[in-house]
Amino acid sequence: MTHDHDLELRPTAAQTEAALNPPPGRIGGDLVVETLAALGATTVFGVPGQHALGVFDALRRSDLRYIGLRVENNAGFAADAYGRITGEAAPLLLSTGPGALTSLAALQEARAASAPVLAISSQVPTAGLGGGRHGYLHELPDQAASFRGVVKSVHTARTQSQIPSAVAEAWVSALTVPHGPVWVEIPQDVLLAPTPIPVVTGGDTFPEELPPRPELTAVAADLLTRAERPAIIAGGGVVRADAAKKLRQLAERLQAPVVTTFGGKGAFPWTHPLSLQSWLEDRHTTDFLEDADVLLVIGSGLGELSSNYHTFAPRGRVVQIEADLGKLESNHPALGIHADARLALQALLETAGERTDPAAPERVRAVLDRVRARVAAQELTLEQDVLAAVREALPARAPSFWDMTVLAYWAWSAFDAKAPGTMHSAQGSGGLGYAFPAALGAAAADPTHPVLAVSGDGGALYSIAELATARQYDLNVTWLVVDDGGYGILRAYMTDAFGQPTATDLPGPDFVALAESFGVPGVRTSPETLARDLAKALATPGPSVVVLPAVLRMFAPTHTA
Repeated sequence: MTHDHDLELRPTAAQTEAALNPPPGRIGGDLVVETLAALGATTVFGVPGQHALGVFDALRRSDLRYIGLRVENNAGFAADAYGRITGEAAPLLLSTGPGALTSLAALQEARAASAPVLAISSQVPTAGLGGGRHGYLHELPDQAASFRGVVKSVHTARTQSQIPSAVAEAWVSALTVPHGPVWVEIPQDVLLAPTPIPVVTGGDTFPEELPPRPELTAVAADLLTRAERPAIIAGGGVVRADAAKKLRQLAERLQAPVVTTFGGKGAFPWTHPLSLQSWLEDRHTTDFLEDADVLLVIGSGLGELSSNYHTFAPRGRVVQIEADLGKLESNHPALGIHADARLALQALLETAGERTDPAAPERVRAVLDRVRARVAAQELTLEQDVLAAVREALPARAPSFWDMTVLAYWAWSAFDAKAPGTMHSAQGSGGLGYAFPAALGAAAADPTHPVLAVSGDGGALYSIAELATARQYDLNVTWLVVDDGGYGILRAYMTDAFGQPTATDLPGPDFVALAESFGVPGVRTSPETLARDLAKALATPGPSVVVLPAVLRMFAPTHTA
């Protein structure tokens, strides 16, 4: 008797031929790129290095597209953005020791933002593993130990026969919710040695789904249906799960106002009558959420930025839906539901009843009016005009990537992302230099839209080398650099805290001339001409740089009041 799964395990004629007659000249590195291709990868990012040359030589024999950046950390940011845009695990190829360690900040951001990145690093020869102290170049006693506290999982292939399974196992880990970066390392001698192993052709791997427990969603649905003042906080998990439509359906059924976290920008329509937008760093919003008798938190751990710097203290019942088990009830007691946001929202839609609350939109308008009045009283017209100019120039479906800079801090609260998955920033871990290399990764993922990167001059200096990458691959990225001559946000923080800043002034280059030296068009703009100049740059194919000399201020915080 033959079972269906027996037939699935039988190799095809083509697979049998490839196994019996593999092409000559293959090495261990070929097993890496063959496995990636079999898993469905089409594009890889990276920076070559001596110990990793076996993988890079194998790329020459593959159909994978390679995007080479100039700095490993920037390559990690590019892979992070590729993973966010496509939902696929983005391969990141690195060398040993310094090359590997330089990627740590990017992998921390990917972990914080649940971006699927498959980092594959070389290692010293096998004899040096385990702290053998042979004195190999780049040798570390335990390279993987540097990554265990940063990535989701660590995988080591010590022999060629382990490579396909180790890479496939890591791929599944990266794409299992919550998504995140994973680490694979393979010794140099294993990558370079000729291989007798057949060409890798099998690659069907499917991450397991994470459905909610039905008894928990039944309780949550009952609480929300009977609530008098329900409210919803929607985090990045809603965007990553492609659950924005289900969120809107549930909010409208419950007549529950929705605020999106900075990582959840675009999860709910900005101008919807129930939209509280993203003003989480405002006491009026905090007060409104604290007054909810049932608060549904979806895809957020209510961390520092999502809780108005931990001043948020809910008085009602909290229902928290979160794919990261460690974040359930990590900040507030709740009915914790460990689940993918999309599956949990579907379960709630199937069980929650309808509420009528004609006053809900008016209560939302009242909160937003108070927020606007507070900001308007601070005479921040320049900042609001600059942000409005960016929104005017950026096409609705075009993605944007924001560095840790004053304009980005404004955008977290005040920028209409227009659509889910179109606004991304480094607020997950807060490292500098994210925007431009991430935008390059997004442009590689989807060339049908222009991509905007926004940096301050301090953050821009982390990424200048990638102007060469943008030009080499003709990536359609416009880079807006707001030049205030230093670390603007740190200058403001230090002045507020100590009366004067230290180490925040940065005499910098002429960014326009610097861009043009790379063959990238540059233009110096002003607040009055920004919308026009930025729109023109975005409409012109290929990379470009727009420089805005301006000193921007932040609106006053409310968590210190």
